[in-house]
Amino acid sequence: MPYNMRSSSSCVSVLLIVSLMLLSLSADAYKNYTVGGSTGWFDIQEKPSANYQKWADSKTFSLGDFLIFNTDSNHSVVQTYDFKTYKECNYNNGEDNSTTEWSAANPSATSPVPVSVSVPLVKEGPNYFFSGNYDGEQCKFGQHFMINVTHGQGLPSPDKDDETAPGPGQSSQSGDDDEVAPDTIVPANFDHPKDIESDDDDSLVKGSKSSSSITKYNLLCLVLMGFLASFF
Repeated sequence: MPYNMRSSSSCVSVLLIVSLMLLSLSADAYKNYTVGGSTGWFDIQEKPSANYQKWADSKTFSLGDFLIFNTDSNHSVVQTYDFKTYKECNYNNGEDNSTTEWSAANPSATSPVPVSVSVPLVKEGPNYFFSGNYDGEQCKFGQHFMINVTHGQGLPSPDKDDETAPGPGQSSQSGDDDEVAPDTIVPANFDHPKDIESDDDDSLVKGSKSSSSITKYNLLCLVLMGFLASFF
């Protein structure tokens, strides 16, 4: 085989390998989302600028991500797959174990203490969140939002020989009675993902993404230069 043909074949092989590497680097990592950003998780009586639905609408959520609620002991964190429960802002109306109270408020406390609650996203489809105490008053004062969870890269795989367990709630009902989110089998050892990209500081995230893009661009340029050099 002539030298130029062998060289071109080698460059093509290298190009394919690097392309596969770039594709693997571009895979989305599991993410932490701090609900409300620096505002935290409070009703508009305490934080007039809070708009959780607007915050949620600017994000993309997938299985395996976490929502981090930074709040205090005077506010609760409720997750439900039942639209009726969400609309009524009433945790006690949760049906068929479709609702989970991750953190309960403590109205009897003389002074609220800081609370941070991590909630894993383990079911695809509509997920609803609100603060359910004080007869739904906090929820009605803006402390609520809904998100749509996509499959993404799926939940972390369970370790060998580990059992599996269902996520919170077996019934996942959305606003339409005919639409039911699928049940998801969750690894029993499911915990905080190790490979995480946080949205706490948007500038840092953008900087990281920019740096990653530049690195990929440089690698691709080097491969193309090598490929072109093989013809001369």
